[in-house]
Amino acid sequence: MPASAHGPRILLANDDGINSPGLAVLEEIARTMSDDVWVVAPDSEQSGAAHSLTINEPLRLRTIGDRRFAVRGTPTDCVMLAVHHLMRGQKKPDLLMSGINMGANLGEDVTYSGTVAAAIEGCLLGIRSIAFSQLMKLNGPVNWDTPRKFAPEIIRKVLGVDWPPGVLINVNFPDLPAAAITGVFTTKQGQRDAADLVIDERADVRGVPYFWIGFRRNPFKPLEDTDFAVIDQGGVTVSPLRVDLSDPDMREKIRPLFS
Repeated sequence: MPASAHGPRILLANDDGINSPGLAVLEEIARTMSDDVWVVAPDSEQSGAAHSLTINEPLRLRTIGDRRFAVRGTPTDCVMLAVHHLMRGQKKPDLLMSGINMGANLGEDVTYSGTVAAAIEGCLLGIRSIAFSQLMKLNGPVNWDTPRKFAPEIIRKVLGVDWPPGVLINVNFPDLPAAAITGVFTTKQGQRDAADLVIDERADVRGVPYFWIGFRRNPFKPLEDTDFAVIDQGGVTVSPLRVDLSDPDMREKIRPLFS
């Protein structure tokens, strides 16, 4: 770290890739907090990668600039390489921020999301981690001024409270300009009604079949106080998530069966 650097050490990652406009906005926000900002992101889009690792082929790391790197791998690969290789023997990041994802990560999306997965990996490494996502219309303009306005205060507030280990923060901004936001609210993870899975089978120029996986989202009324409900009301969602997936109630229910 240069002698002139000041502020917390911040690591940025994402799943949309090193050239994503959302990552550029997040870096802009991070540089208002610190001079010690590292960017380690996939060299191409990794949406839907979840918390996956690259173990059957080599990882390629490319230096883009000062403390700025592109990885031919998943968001989780990026965080691992950053902490265990690029910063080996140095201070770990004080804060990991992932995103800003181009699209929502609400409800069960968090189980598929590479954006959230990067924050999960940071959390597992003992780093305070926040995932950011911006809702947007397909091929439409993106309201980047909304996270520019609200993200800095959200970061400041959550960093100012006691933060237990094993917890990350998932933030979603609605598809609205900053002036139309109704507020910032703590929420719990919601759940959609069932979605129809679509397997779209096609053929390439040689007649060999290939497939696209998609979903038809059914309209539903979200439960109160969930991330879906707050987004529908024009609010920014701040949802604490736990890495520990254990269910204590079910454990107690089945305990007599295995004792």
